[in-house]
Amino acid sequence: MLNCRVLKAVENLQPEIAELAKRLRYEVSVRAKQVGWSESVARFHFRKNLKRIISELYVRDNCHPFKASLLVWVQLPLWICISFALRNLSLAASDPSAVSGAQDLSVGGTLWFPDLTLPDSTWIMPISLGLINLLIVEIFALRKIELSKFQKYITYMIRGFSVLMVPIAAAVPSSMALYWLTSSCVGLGQNLLLRAPSVRTLCRIPKMKSDSDTPFRDLSAGLLAKYFPRK
Repeated sequence: MLNCRVLKAVENLQPEIAELAKRLRYEVSVRAKQVGWSESVARFHFRKNLKRIISELYVRDNCHPFKASLLVWVQLPLWICISFALRNLSLAASDPSAVSGAQDLSVGGTLWFPDLTLPDSTWIMPISLGLINLLIVEIFALRKIELSKFQKYITYMIRGFSVLMVPIAAAVPSSMALYWLTSSCVGLGQNLLLRAPSVRTLCRIPKMKSDSDTPFRDLSAGLLAKYFPRK
């Protein structure tokens, strides 16, 4: 919820940032003519001062984008630790002297993965994991706020990582793939839930001009327009 509040506060600042950038560009151009700055020097001063202005706005509204990534830095170590724990339990299940919890993994599955110590040979979970992770990335990419170059690079990198996770999930024990898939489903559900107007009101998330009364319809329309454009 903190992540959503920060992102919405940042988005609400975009019109003000655009107006201040326009004013700053004019002031820098005037100053450049007065002192004879070259184009590269003028561009340097514009970027330097714009960065300072944006930082001051983030401090004023207490919405620095780094705060939106704090949850990731808390969840990532936990995700890694649980993944390794499941891997070690799965490997130990074949040992007759293993603890009962480890042995239970070999019979604790269901449906097409009855043995959680073996990889998912059907690739159902790995492919589902990749698709859900990509869907989460695309939901983020469809935001109306303009992404910086760094954010665009990060988005491309996460897309690549989501695809890479498919063969990795197919090679590890099903217990790990099931945990990864469940975690991704929870993340997707959270993203969709926080788009509902009633939930945003309940959680006191700041309203933005870009907010829609029909967010799910708009989301599906955006995905269809992006990946299945009409010719």
